[in-house]
Amino acid sequence: MLYGIAAAATALLLTALLAAALRIPALRLRLVERRREVPLSGGVAVVAVTGAVAGVEEWGGAAGSGIGGLLVAGGFVALLGLVDDVWRLRRRVLAGGTAVAAACVVPYGETGVLPGLLAVVWAVGVTLAFRGLDHADGLAGTAGVVGAFGAAACAAVDVMDGVAGLMSVLAAALTGFLLHNWHPARAGLGSCGSMSAGFVIALALVHVRAGFGLAESAGVLFALTALASADAVLVLLTRRLGGRPAARGAPDHLAHRLRRLGLTVPGITLLLGLAALSGALVGVLAHAERVGSDALWWVGGGALLVVLSLSRVPVYAARRSVSPQVGAPLRVRNG
Repeated sequence: MLYGIAAAATALLLTALLAAALRIPALRLRLVERRREVPLSGGVAVVAVTGAVAGVEEWGGAAGSGIGGLLVAGGFVALLGLVDDVWRLRRRVLAGGTAVAAACVVPYGETGVLPGLLAVVWAVGVTLAFRGLDHADGLAGTAGVVGAFGAAACAAVDVMDGVAGLMSVLAAALTGFLLHNWHPARAGLGSCGSMSAGFVIALALVHVRAGFGLAESAGVLFALTALASADAVLVLLTRRLGGRPAARGAPDHLAHRLRRLGLTVPGITLLLGLAALSGALVGVLAHAERVGSDALWWVGGGALLVVLSLSRVPVYAARRSVSPQVGAPLRVRNG
């Protein structure tokens, strides 16, 4: 336990320092968020520190913790995201690369082939959904912290120390990053950080729920990633109904719509963070069998209510005549 606390504290401190140290190199290399010139040093810092701290336990100890494959696959997804930050890859390239990485680390022996393939599809969806959340200061990082802590708690319930340790380190690293990403952001996460965080959280949850019932596992997995999932459903639904290509960026995410309703950027992040925390808490309790599976329906119902309510907020036709205040960090990207 003391080692875990020390590892998390180290990850938080190192990420905060590294994200600050990499700001100037990121600016010089033009590794920036294109619309606001925010350096994407945070994503590189989170990936590097999480991999280093968790890797020490995995490969530096006398016995491995069983997370080596997850670390390697997460590193591949981070590299894919970094290439996207620099050259803007097509969505299908990101999805295909993520699917290959996920397929290599899904525990088919415990899940079975068909559930394992469904887990690959779900992991790809969560990874891209986390990427889509990276459009408002603090939002993707907050969702990552909540999801990682939830996954760590579930892993701790099943005494999966390796997974619990990795998730704790990731949550701490993202917390260190948020010191630079809270409004107004001085560093960004980018596809490198957001995709790798979403991927590792998704696959960690797959490992934790392997061997459980498929229907209940789907409910638990959704509850623990409710914010990213609801945002993705809202975007895909409204773009489909609006006759817009799903891959075309637009100010139609949860945070964009709440901004149009008059909420401040920090207020949006806090509100959505609390919503994510509520869903994650229900997911952890359901995994630990402290509440019945009926509670998971409340999470799904609440998410559906939010999606349907915010889908009525006009964002497409009014986007030129009604715009956020000058300097507002809600931006449009290929998400």
